[in-house]
Amino acid sequence: MDSTRDALEFPDSDRGFLEPQLPPHDGSTPRPDMPFTTLTFATSLDSSLALSPGARTVLSGPQSKAMTHYLRSRHDGILIGVGTAVADDPGLNCRIAGVGGYGGEGLEGQPRPIVIDPSARWDFSDDSKLFQLCTQGRGRAPWIVTTLQEPPAEKKALLEKYGGMFITLDKIDWSDLLVTLQSNGLRSVMIEGGAQVINSLLEPSNMSLIDRVIITIAPTWLGQGGVVVSPARRFDIEGKAISAARLTDVKWYPFGEDVVLCGQMRV
Repeated sequence: MDSTRDALEFPDSDRGFLEPQLPPHDGSTPRPDMPFTTLTFATSLDSSLALSPGARTVLSGPQSKAMTHYLRSRHDGILIGVGTAVADDPGLNCRIAGVGGYGGEGLEGQPRPIVIDPSARWDFSDDSKLFQLCTQGRGRAPWIVTTLQEPPAEKKALLEKYGGMFITLDKIDWSDLLVTLQSNGLRSVMIEGGAQVINSLLEPSNMSLIDRVIITIAPTWLGQGGVVVSPARRFDIEGKAISAARLTDVKWYPFGEDVVLCGQMRV
């Protein structure tokens, strides 16, 4: 298969505004024991990721889609939850022209997929898109984060055949997870979804772990009943509702009909 046929172009003229938001080229991180952590996703005007749970919903236009793939090339890992893996059978690779597998050598620029799957319920196989891309030399095998002390032997063998592995934690805790990823060589991680993962990371106790937020906003309302990203409400000492969170150092950039918002968490 000619991998260059589905390669995406993201010109240098569009990359400059992103550079201050990206992990440093020298691999340094704000916290020495954790990777540079970017939260990124596409949302509708009513803060929805999808029309309903498990429904594949396209929000990004072609330019912002290419931007997302460029972001993948600049991170060591890309993380999703098991719900997204089950619903979408995702590739979780980078298709920017010149990156490994798309005109580049080896797997240079391809991120490591990470799937949070506490009970190992994702029934992947040789036919899963992730492993097909591995076979074609266009992506890396995933690391699957679970709480099972002994994941299913057949799944473990299949993962290891392609160069992936299970990572077992006592519980899914963001601090412990990020430390573990750093200790396994990932100096930067972008977190793409789905809603349960994103909302979990936006809990007040976890917000400080986010180094950058990069959100694509599409000019559409999905309507009531969508899969919504929204942090839990906070209250002051008098019990009065206050804002859940706010971004600072905000930059906006138009991409076709979409707009991209970049910022840092104010905690």
